[in-house]
Amino acid sequence: MPANTKQQLLFLCKDFIEARINNCQSAIDAANNSINEETKSSAGDKYETSREMMTQEIKNNSAQLAEAIKQKQLLSQISIDKKLDTVQVGSLVFTNLEKFFIAISAGSLKWNNENYLAISPSSPLGRNLIDKKKGDSVFFNGKEYSIENIF
Repeated sequence: MPANTKQQLLFLCKDFIEARINNCQSAIDAANNSINEETKSSAGDKYETSREMMTQEIKNNSAQLAEAIKQKQLLSQISIDKKLDTVQVGSLVFTNLEKFFIAISAGSLKWNNENYLAISPSSPLGRNLIDKKKGDSVFFNGKEYSIENIF
């Protein structure tokens, strides 16, 4: 069951990141089209301001796109078949409070009527969980997370 669950959660994370990549690319394309379709009118300042806003939007979305592509590469390197004694990237971690999939920050994922939180190993809670083993506890935001199992 855990291997199948990990496979499904990895698939959901990949879908999440593909959607983010597509959204960023669409926003960049729309901003480029706006710049190209903008005609210089007698209101030159308005034209320049609009172009600058579109350029900033392209820049922001390009940065998000680059980050999403890095996350996609990270997901492609996750091996769900490895049996791990400590929490690592690709681990499915059952605690007394939540079930975590250590991969990317994709938020809440639902599979087989169960909720899982996909978190990045570089997130504050992810950093606390990395290298911990079954029976260890971590404290985060005033809560104690006791690790009950790692898959």
